[in-house]
Amino acid sequence: MFFFGAISHEQAPKKKMVSRSCGRNSLIRVVAIAAAGSGLFYGSSNPDSKTRISLSIPATLHESVLVQRQMSQSFTPHSPFISSDCWQFGNVSLVSSRVNPASSGSIKKEYPVTEEAPVKEETTGDVKDGKDSCCRCLGRDTIANAAARVCPAVVNLSAPREFLGILSGRGIGSGAIVDADGTILTCAHVVVDFHGSRALPKGKVDVTLQDGRTFEGTVLNADFHSDIAIVKINSKTPLPAAKLGTSSKLCPGDWVVAMGCPHYLQNTVTAGIVSCVDRKSSDLGLGGMRREYLQTDCAINAGNSGGPLVNIDGEIVGVNIMKVAAADGLSFAVPIDSAAKIIEQFKKNGRVVRPWLGLKMLDLNDMIIAQLKERDPSFPNVKSGILVPVVTPGSPAHLAGFLPSDVVIKFDGKPVQSITEIIEIMGDRVGEPLKVVVQRANDQLVTLTVIPEEANPDM
Repeated sequence: MFFFGAISHEQAPKKKMVSRSCGRNSLIRVVAIAAAGSGLFYGSSNPDSKTRISLSIPATLHESVLVQRQMSQSFTPHSPFISSDCWQFGNVSLVSSRVNPASSGSIKKEYPVTEEAPVKEETTGDVKDGKDSCCRCLGRDTIANAAARVCPAVVNLSAPREFLGILSGRGIGSGAIVDADGTILTCAHVVVDFHGSRALPKGKVDVTLQDGRTFEGTVLNADFHSDIAIVKINSKTPLPAAKLGTSSKLCPGDWVVAMGCPHYLQNTVTAGIVSCVDRKSSDLGLGGMRREYLQTDCAINAGNSGGPLVNIDGEIVGVNIMKVAAADGLSFAVPIDSAAKIIEQFKKNGRVVRPWLGLKMLDLNDMIIAQLKERDPSFPNVKSGILVPVVTPGSPAHLAGFLPSDVVIKFDGKPVQSITEIIEIMGDRVGEPLKVVVQRANDQLVTLTVIPEEANPDM
C-alpha cells in the first residue's frame, strides 16, 4: 500500500496532481502523513519562496481513492481525517489503497541504515537490523514456533519416592534432551534424594518422550545447591535434542515459554514474560550459598520441575525449578548459563567445585556510594566496585588481610564492578593464589593475596 509523491514543475503523465502551498511549519505535518501512508516524498525548499509540497497519486490508485473519499464523506462529512491551517485531506485513509500486483515487483523501498532503524528488505517484508535477523516482534505463531522447536526434546520423568526407606509411590518431573546421545538436563530433586549434601539416586528413572517411546534412565550427576542433575538414556537411533541459548541476554519483559508435565499432563506449554533476571536466593529466604534465578510469570506446577524455559527463538534459557506456593505468576528457573557451567564441571571433575573466600559482598552503584560517603566522609572515592561489609573470621579472606569496608576494584589483575565478575574469574580455582586490589578509607590502595578453599558442601 503505497502513495508516491514528488515536487515537480511539470505534471507526470497519467497522474493527477494535488498541491497546496503552506508555511514551513506545516512541512512536518505533511511528512508525518507520508509516513502514515507508507508514501515516498521528495521535498525541496527555495529560500526565496514558500515550501511547496505535491502529492502525486498514480492513475491506477486514483479511482479507488476517489471512490473511498466520496463514500466516507457521505457518511461522516464533518469529521476530517487530517486537517491543518493550510491544507485538508478530508476522510481519505492513507493506508487503505492497494498497489497493483503487477507493479509491486518493481517497487524499491529505501530506508536509512542505522543501528536504531531496521532495514526492510525489497518485496519480502522481512526486517533486519544489521545485528540480528530476528525482528524480536511477537506474531501469532511466535510462541507456537518456539514450542515446536523444543517439543520433541522434552521428556517426562518418573522416579521412585521413598519415605524412611519405604516406597511410597513415584515422583514426577520433566527434563529436556540436550544431546542426541541421550543426555537429559533436569532438576536434582526430581531424580535423587539428598541426605545433607550427598545425593542418593532414587533408582532407575523412567523416561517418556513426546512421541510415546519409553526408556530407562540412569542418574549420572546431581548437585545439591544448584538443584541440577544429568540423566542418561541409551537409544540405537539419534534422539531429538534442544539447543541451549544464553540467559545473559534476557531482559525483564522478554517472552518465554515453559514446557513440561504438570500434574501428569504431558505435552503442556505455558507462556509468560521474564519478571526478573537476577532474583537472589536470599530474596526468597533460601539460605546457604548465593544463587540467582530467573523469575517469570509462566504457570508452573508440580511436575514442571526440570522442564525447559524457552525463549522465542526456541532455545533453552533456563530450567524450571520452583514456584511460590499459593501464588500466581511467581515462578523461578535456574539460568541456563549457570546450568551449562555445572554441566562442564560434571564432565571435568565429576562434581561441582566451588571456591570459598569468606566474604560478604555488595555491588556498588552511584546512589549507594553517595549514601556511604554521607555517613562516612573517609569512604574511598570510587565510582564502582564491590563493598566488603563482613569478613568471616578464620576464612581465606581473613588470613589474606581483608577488612570490613574494603572496596574490591581489581581481582586477579582484572577490573571488577560486580560479584558476578568475581565468581566468573574464580571458576573452580581452589588453592590457587589470586591478587586482589582493594581501596580503603582515605583512598588507601592495598594489594592482597588470597588463596580460595573449596566450599564446605554442607554449607
